[in-house]
Amino acid sequence: MRLPDIFGKVKNSKDGRIIVSNFLYLSLLQVAGYLFPLLTLPYLAKVIGIEGFGKIAFASAVIVWIQTVADWGFNYTATRDVAKNRDNKEKVSEIFSNVLWARCLLMILSLIFLSLLILVFPKFRESADVLYATFLLIPGHILFPDWFFQALERMKYITVLNLLSKLLFTIAVFIVIKRKEDYLLQPLLVSLGYIISGIIAMYYILLRWKYKLQRPSVSKAISTIKNSTDVFINNLMPNLYNSFSSILLGFIGGDIANGKLDAGNKFAQLAQQFMQIVSRVFYPFLSRRIDKHGTFVKLNLLIALGISLVLFLMAPILIKLFFTEEFYDAIPVLRILSISIIFMALSNTYGTNYMIIEGYERQLRNITAMSSIIGLLISFPLIYYFNFIGAALTICITRGILGLSITYKAYKIKRIKLGSL
Repeated sequence: MRLPDIFGKVKNSKDGRIIVSNFLYLSLLQVAGYLFPLLTLPYLAKVIGIEGFGKIAFASAVIVWIQTVADWGFNYTATRDVAKNRDNKEKVSEIFSNVLWARCLLMILSLIFLSLLILVFPKFRESADVLYATFLLIPGHILFPDWFFQALERMKYITVLNLLSKLLFTIAVFIVIKRKEDYLLQPLLVSLGYIISGIIAMYYILLRWKYKLQRPSVSKAISTIKNSTDVFINNLMPNLYNSFSSILLGFIGGDIANGKLDAGNKFAQLAQQFMQIVSRVFYPFLSRRIDKHGTFVKLNLLIALGISLVLFLMAPILIKLFFTEEFYDAIPVLRILSISIIFMALSNTYGTNYMIIEGYERQLRNITAMSSIIGLLISFPLIYYFNFIGAALTICITRGILGLSITYKAYKIKRIKLGSL
């Protein structure tokens, strides 16, 4: 099927028009997601320098683990469950409440664990202030349940609220960050933006749309956590090679090496966020219409190939345009990570948007666990011998193993399903 045929089919159906509307809203959000950070990037690079970037990157890599624990896979399982029951307001209220209280419980446990790390390890103790400041992202994410808006396919609310958050953060950066020592304010400002957006989000969900927040129940929270454990493990395991590479690099290469890795990763992360938007737009739709998965495959992989090629070719221009000379070593980092965009697209296409929807969370978990353990093992020699380039290679190689393995497994599942018809 040709690409124009794909867009024609999407345009001429009710579901297609919803997908297009949601995609346009989230594309607007993504443009803002590109624009606002790019406005502040040269300013932050100049004011806080490469060492400040490195400290923030180290803290972010640690908090990614905690964020994954607090999310516990609900972004997929709860989205799927609400999408399937969205006409039943009482059931949706129950799902929303159980997930909210479960995430609060996980956040409290995570904060205790983070405090223990800070007490035990000197490197964490040195970064305690930036770690706690970055941790404030967790309650911000909990207050702003973007998964809920996604499940109801009301993407415009995500767009408006995130635009508000990013606008506030961008303006505040130029006003309050004036010296190298002000690097701590960056994660605080980001967290504040999420918290404000989250309060507004709760107003819409509970007061405008009249969904009910049920009483917290420890037993229900634990049951909700158990039901999402396979997806949680699937989300957690990539941290063994992804954010762990930044943590390990911080120990071996220091803050400057982490700053170079983070600079190269900035544009790759923006591309990944855009690919996540495409995935998120289709996820609730495919939860209802998995027969349209073939159309999604063609569209998603074509976008990924285009983005990967642009980043690879434009890497020198992007790094030199947005960073000072001390960051120029990040050019090969960006080129390496641009290749990984294709592998990430394979994981999203056949893992998140096929295997999870079809109920193969455990098989996906096993593939992710094995690939991530391989990534963990290769990270030590690669980072030890090649420093920040080794960290980039670790991420790209492991994503390649993961994406290709998931694709192979999904094709096997499809063949079995076709054979049983």
